[in-house]
Amino acid sequence: MEININCDLGEKSKLHSDHNDPELLSIVNSANIACGYHAGDEETMSKVIQISKKNNVSIGAHPSFKDIENFGRKRQNLNSSEIKKLIINQYEILQAIASKHNEKVTHIKPHGALNNMACEDMELSITIAKTIEEIDKNLIYLVPTGSKMETAGNKYNLNIACEIFADRNYEDDGNLVSRLKENALITDPNLAKSHVLKMVKNQSLNCLSGKQIPCKIDSICIHGDNKSSLDTAKIIKNELYDNGLTLKPLNEMKKFI
Repeated sequence: MEININCDLGEKSKLHSDHNDPELLSIVNSANIACGYHAGDEETMSKVIQISKKNNVSIGAHPSFKDIENFGRKRQNLNSSEIKKLIINQYEILQAIASKHNEKVTHIKPHGALNNMACEDMELSITIAKTIEEIDKNLIYLVPTGSKMETAGNKYNLNIACEIFADRNYEDDGNLVSRLKENALITDPNLAKSHVLKMVKNQSLNCLSGKQIPCKIDSICIHGDNKSSLDTAKIIKNELYDNGLTLKPLNEMKKFI
């Protein structure tokens, strides 16, 4: 069975250091790169792309609300044309830098509040899916499994990669526990390992209540801005290998070739 590990990277800001990015890029298979709207800049984008190229890590745009102060985690109410412009601009920013290194952006994964809102709002999900279709129908759309984003992406026949989160807990509706709650994050790498392996083996989400929700799993997300992200990435990669899974960049997985 093929599986992918993805990580949000290039998120250097006053709220987050990118100190661990080089080592994380030696572990993960795909990088979701901040495009300067919630974090990062041209220098960080270029750096992540170069290291990704060296390590055969596929690169993706990680578009966000334009909100460096809140790291893209504060909800904003924008109309469909504003959302479309937001996605296209950030993809084009990253692709322009990638082109300088003879690389190509092969996936898109919305960040933070934009991602959370789209999981709950079908109209927003459709706007994002239509925008990705317009940019390049061959792009891989990385979405939380079982979300409205997955439903909208399938409606437009996009290349959907469904992800689970190694370091986040789930509510009974399949959405992530809000970061405003104290039990939102899983910071112990060993707990994250058990959490992931159970989900992958059962092909279902583990909810805090004990409920299991059947789902598709193509990729495992490890947030690069958590203090334990490096240890979590290492232990999960080793556990997946030990259980006979094959790790691949998103654009090299059989379902997308």
